[in-house]
Amino acid sequence: RADAPDYRSILSISDEAARAQALNEHLSTRSYVQGYSLSQADVDAFRQLSAPPADPQLFHVVRWFRHIEALLGSPCGKVQPCGLQASKGRRVQPQWSPPAGTQPCRLHLYNSLTRNKEVFIPQDGKKVTWYCCGPTVYDASHMGHARSYISFDILRRVLKDYFKFDVFYCMNITDIDDKIIRRARQNHLFQQYREKRPEAAQLLEDVRAALTPFLVKLNETTDADKKQMLERIQHAVQLATEPLEKAVQSRLTGEEVTSHVEALLEEAKDLLSDWLDSTLGRDVTDNSIFSELPKFWEGEFHRDMEALNVLPPDVLTRVSEYVPEIVDFVQKIVDNGYGYVSNGSVYFDTVKFASSEKHSYGKLVPEAVGDQKALQEGEGDLSISADRLSEKRSPNDFALWKASKPGEPSWPCPWGKGRPGWHIECSAMAGTLLGASMDIHGGGFDLRFPHHDNELAQSEAYFENDCWVRYFLHTGHLTIAGCKMSKSLKNFITIKDALKKHSARQLRLAFLMHSWKDTLDYSSNTMESALQYEKFLNEFFLNVKDILRAPVDVTGQFEKWGEEEAELNKNFYDKKTEIHKALCDNVDTRTVMEEMRALVSQCNLYMAARKAVRRRPSRALLENIALYLTHMLKIFGAIEEESSLGFPVGGPGTSLSLESTVMPYLQVLSEFREGVRKIAREQKVPEVLQLSDALRDDILPELGVRFEDHEGLPTVVKLVDRNTLLKEREEKRRVEEEKRKKKEEAARRKQEQEAAKLAKMKIPPSEMFLSETDKYSKFDENGLPTHDMEGKELSRGQAKKLKKLFEAQEKLHKEYLQMAQNGSFQ
Repeated sequence: RADAPDYRSILSISDEAARAQALNEHLSTRSYVQGYSLSQADVDAFRQLSAPPADPQLFHVVRWFRHIEALLGSPCGKVQPCGLQASKGRRVQPQWSPPAGTQPCRLHLYNSLTRNKEVFIPQDGKKVTWYCCGPTVYDASHMGHARSYISFDILRRVLKDYFKFDVFYCMNITDIDDKIIRRARQNHLFQQYREKRPEAAQLLEDVRAALTPFLVKLNETTDADKKQMLERIQHAVQLATEPLEKAVQSRLTGEEVTSHVEALLEEAKDLLSDWLDSTLGRDVTDNSIFSELPKFWEGEFHRDMEALNVLPPDVLTRVSEYVPEIVDFVQKIVDNGYGYVSNGSVYFDTVKFASSEKHSYGKLVPEAVGDQKALQEGEGDLSISADRLSEKRSPNDFALWKASKPGEPSWPCPWGKGRPGWHIECSAMAGTLLGASMDIHGGGFDLRFPHHDNELAQSEAYFENDCWVRYFLHTGHLTIAGCKMSKSLKNFITIKDALKKHSARQLRLAFLMHSWKDTLDYSSNTMESALQYEKFLNEFFLNVKDILRAPVDVTGQFEKWGEEEAELNKNFYDKKTEIHKALCDNVDTRTVMEEMRALVSQCNLYMAARKAVRRRPSRALLENIALYLTHMLKIFGAIEEESSLGFPVGGPGTSLSLESTVMPYLQVLSEFREGVRKIAREQKVPEVLQLSDALRDDILPELGVRFEDHEGLPTVVKLVDRNTLLKEREEKRRVEEEKRKKKEEAARRKQEQEAAKLAKMKIPPSEMFLSETDKYSKFDENGLPTHDMEGKELSRGQAKKLKKLFEAQEKLHKEYLQMAQNGSFQ
């Protein structure tokens, strides 16, 4: 159109609606085709608009705007001038924004130094230095040891294999200690005494001599459990003494006397060992005597740990091998002004240390500082004599180095011959290997004071810092059926004894079902829960294995998912999230185990629903879930061997080969049996069905094989521990026997009731009350009572009630006569 305005006049219009109308009229005269080149005037006009007009009549402006927008992008301000795109005619990618995401969960550990859960931050990237207090090896390892070392093994595995920290784990063996010294001397002296084969009279005299200090000790003991144990020893010795005394008085000789001597030696071992040690202990000077005992028990400890599937430490330190380092460590503490020499011993000056501005004493249990009983227990039985205590400047001071007395092992040092104190050993060994500050220090809850508080003090005195340990982890106590474990209570359970009743996996599952930092009660209920949990998981793994063994082509491995699969998969990922949160929350394995149980329950419901409609469940989904659960159990150390899915079958090192080798043959046997059973049912041959049931119920369980028959579905084949199957069989037989007995009892009661009813029916109504002379004294012509036993006439109500009973019996008797007439019974 000739009268259409040009761009300059259009841009000068101030009213936006009028400007858009004018632009629409101008553009109506132009034609837009592909390849059209924009003029600068077009670009200038385009910049004036932020969006195309909403008025549908201005379609020329809308078309023009969209065309230029496709070439230039959105309109740009004058501050950021737009340039034409390199490639004209193409749409540009819209701006992309990253998702908001969620804050990642961080690992928190309960730190005894703060008594709170703290974010775990290693000092050096992903590397974690960890020192764990090991055992004092003078006796068999017990369930209290298992509590600490299984719990720390779980924590270590989770940090290393789940959170992917590079953990350097160091543990010590205490092989120089007051308990070891005394036990070694006692064993040595008692063995010598036994080898001399004392005569019966001499043995009796020595036992009486040993009883004198023993009874003094018994009378002075205030601890109820310890007193009970001593009383039990006294009673056992008394019972073993009497027959030997009688034999001596009767001048008996030979094997009978020898057997009585051996019996008394066995019962009086502890009694005589104490007595011999008190009289001859100072003469034991050979250091090898004090090394043989801990060497033996250390070996037993390592075997117990291996049996429990506890990973060995990366480095193991023994006190006896670090004596030179301990001497240097003590010397530097003295040089730094926090230790002093007294009568050949070296003590830590707690007053001097606590008064320093850069140090604090009693970081873990400040309220226990000054507890003399705890302090003396920490010093050891051989180190709390009056002369030892008088050497200290303060009662709270503790020994760094002990001057050796006669009958104790010794090593040369600047202060004379002596031996390390208990607390200093860990400081020196950990300091040598881990340096001035470690990430984690672990031990039992009862070691917090004085042992770990003293370790902290002397180490920080040595390094002149205030951060020797960053995170202190303490495992909870272990009780036995609610009571403290004690030999006096006869509830002292060694690891070897525990493993005779339950497997290492079952013990570990019990520990996993409790918090590592809380008290754990080792009882029949605790272990029954662990056994049921193991069985629950194992059945799930066996069912998944059976599903995965079903023949299917390659494409058949991936079935279309329905709502049930999508829901189960969502639950799977939800549970993984909850498990991760629980592990971040102080490695809360108790919650993890509950979440894993819930996940398996959801899988079981899904499989049962599929089975009910004769449809196979999703192989891939169930396999993913089973593999995840297997992976978590491996991280926790609950699966000891290589197993691709579920718990291993068979002995050590045989699980994979056994399953892969045997299962094809069992599948063939199962299919053959199904075919035979089908023919037997069709041909009605019950003997063959009985044989196939015997194969399932009696023969295969002996081989560790379970066949599960399901109506209308293939037989499920499972490899199960033989003992488990035999227990299941016995339990099944017990239940069947109970059912049989109940059925027989019900039949007997029914027969008795019928016999009683028949006997009652035989009685004519005229005779039913005549025998009750203890109730009635007179009867009418029909046999109905009229007077009670005291001769009083019955009331109308009583007579009416008896009349009803009479009529009911009359009806029963007529029924009996009718049955007799018809010959219904013999």
